Amino acid sequence: MPNANPTIVIERCTEAHIEGLTALYSEPSVAAQTLQLPYQSRELWRKRVGLEQENEGLVALVALHQGAVIGSCSLLQVARVRRAHCADVAMGVSPAWQRQGVGSRLLAAVLEVADNWMNLRRVELTVYADNQPAIGLYQKFGFETEGPLRDYAIRGGQYVDVLSMARLRR
Repeated sequence: MPNANPTIVIERCTEAHIEGLTALYSEPSVAAQTLQLPYQSRELWRKRVGLEQENEGLVALVALHQGAVIGSCSLLQVARVRRAHCADVAMGVSPAWQRQGVGSRLLAAVLEVADNWMNLRRVELTVYADNQPAIGLYQKFGFETEGPLRDYAIRGGQYVDVLSMARLRR
């Protein structure tokens, strides 16, 4: 994928990014499109991106613009032996940077690792059923809807549905 915006850099999340990652997911509009609660601690984010304990099956990437975190995407291989061919994807992009290719760059990067370094067959995710931009992004990368999960999470005080989506390599 060509680098549409050369000022955006994708790199592995490190301690230097934790403050920016915490701020990204504290943004109410970002938290609203994920299963994260807003205003989580730095320590929680350190654990989630694998800085507390090394996990070779976790790839946590950030998108940076002039050193500031503007998005993140993680790929977590399933630990169960019989599902070791599978991984979950989670991502978020700053509202100011949505629909500018940041999500595409992040997703392409984690899928390249999934395919060419981890030899994963199945990559799966959940997405809110009304998040059409995200659904379109995932479809662009070969994810297919496997089904709805009703009343899956609470958002804005209401139960909302998600779609279970997956991309399978043959």
